[in-house]
Formats: sequence, structure tokens, C-alpha cells
Amino acid sequence: MQIDAGSVLTRSLLPFASGNIPDWLDLPDPKSFRPKRKYRTVWISDVHLGTRGCNAEMLVDFLRSMECQTLYLVGDIVDGWRLRKGWYWPDAHNEVVRRVLKMAHRGTRVVFIAGNHDEMLRDYAGLSFGGVELALEAVHETADGRRLLITHGDAFDGIVLYARWLAFLGDKAYSLLLRANILFNVVRRRLKMPYWSLSAYMKKRVKNAVQFVCSYEEAVAQEALSRGLDGVVCGHIHCAEIRQFGGITYYNDGDWVESCTALVEDALGVITIIDWAGEKAAEQAAQLEAEAAA
Repeated sequence: MQIDAGSVLTRSLLPFASGNIPDWLDLPDPKSFRPKRKYRTVWISDVHLGTRGCNAEMLVDFLRSMECQTLYLVGDIVDGWRLRKGWYWPDAHNEVVRRVLKMAHRGTRVVFIAGNHDEMLRDYAGLSFGGVELALEAVHETADGRRLLITHGDAFDGIVLYARWLAFLGDKAYSLLLRANILFNVVRRRLKMPYWSLSAYMKKRVKNAVQFVCSYEEAVAQEALSRGLDGVVCGHIHCAEIRQFGGITYYNDGDWVESCTALVEDALGVITIIDWAGEKAAEQAAQLEAEAAA
């Protein structure tokens, strides 16, 4: 049974467009012992809601931990490719959507740059639903005056652009690797070990994958240079990175399937990578050490 993911999502957002605001948007957040981090801008991408590999609980934890003036959703937030094959949407995936809508309702500017897996939303570029702006790309100006191209990045992936059938074939193989990653981390949780991405580890050790990532980064940076910009922020390849290509700064915010990473900009315009899985692992290790010492 095929499901039109785009129709389902847009129907779910229509009440916002008509001005009917759900009551839960004004409910207070659960109290937390930790103060919220404050950022000027946050970028996340490649969440792949609708798949079993999505680390939705970890993303919700990150979103609850911070406040920002602008939140960029840099594509592949929803995996329409997977949802067309069968519906998978647990409560944790709903909570990601609720959290983003709450942020928009409370004053955060939220910009959704559609990617290739949620390409069904590209037809709605220029519209706004529930305070979320839909766009094909954007230009962001940092606090220190730099202008950055914001794009998902699939347009610079030769496999997706020139051989779509091969992209789907690769997507299937990648899905098998992600399933192995899920089972691997189920075992780790039972052993009280923190999350660790087997799939990310494997990708970094495949020569062809490393060569592709390098070529991709250069192509995206060249596009920013050709437009007279200072840098580019993208996603798509699930590899968080900050690199310099001459005068162009390349930023990739990673993903929430393997690495659980984001990019954040502080009040001075400094952009850094947040490794949320790494931070959670460090917290768990410190807690275990404290319990052992008690």
C-alpha cells in the first residue's frame, strides 16, 4: 500500500494555516534541572522521521535543552521515500513535530529547507504552515556579518542528480546498515552502554565513501564561491564537518540517524558542532563513575 506522505503532512498542518491553534502549544514544558542553552541560530537536518533509524528521543532531548532565535531544518526531516512504502510513525516522531511547532509558536523563526527525501514539500516553497517557512534554499547572515548559503545539498550529489535509480539502490543498502545499527545499540543499551553509531564507523572506513564526501564538500563550497558568499551550510551526507576551502567555510550539520549532531551559532557569530550523542555518553560515563565512587 502506497501512502502519499506529502498529503498526510500538509493535511496535518492545515489547521495552523486556517488560524486554529491547538491547545497543547500553550502548555508549559516539563521542568528541567538544567538551564537552557541560548543560541542565535541552530541547524539540524537528516532526521528521517518515519524510519526506524531515526533517533527521535535524542533529538527531542536536544530541542528541549536549548532556545534559539532561528532554527533551520536543512532537509530530510521527514523520509517520504520510506513512508511511501509503509507507514511508521511512533509517538516520539510526533513529539519532534510538536517541539518544532512549539518553538515557532513561541517566537523562534523556523525555516524548513526541503531535501530529497522530503521533496514532496518542495511544491509548497514560499508558504508558511504553523509558523514554519518552507523554502528551497536560503541565505543566512551571521552575527559577524558573513553570508552563508543554506541548502540541503542533494543537488550537488552526482548519484542523486544523474542516476536516481542508483540512489534508491544505495538507499536500500544503507537501510540495511541502519537496521544493523539499531540492533547493535539495543544490545549496548541492555549492557548499560551509551549510543554509538556502527553505521557511521563503517562509512568512515570505506575508501569510496570517503572520496565521495571530499568531492561533495568541494562542490558545495564552489557553489557558495560562485555566488559571492562566505560559506555554506548543508546536510545530506550525514557527516558533520567544518572545513575551509580557500575563503569559503563549509559547514555540515550531520544527522539524527547516525551521529546525532547539529550546528549552533552563538551571539558573536561563531559556529560550532554539537555532538549530542557524545555529550550524552559523557554524562552517562560520569554518572557511572560517581555511582562507583559512592
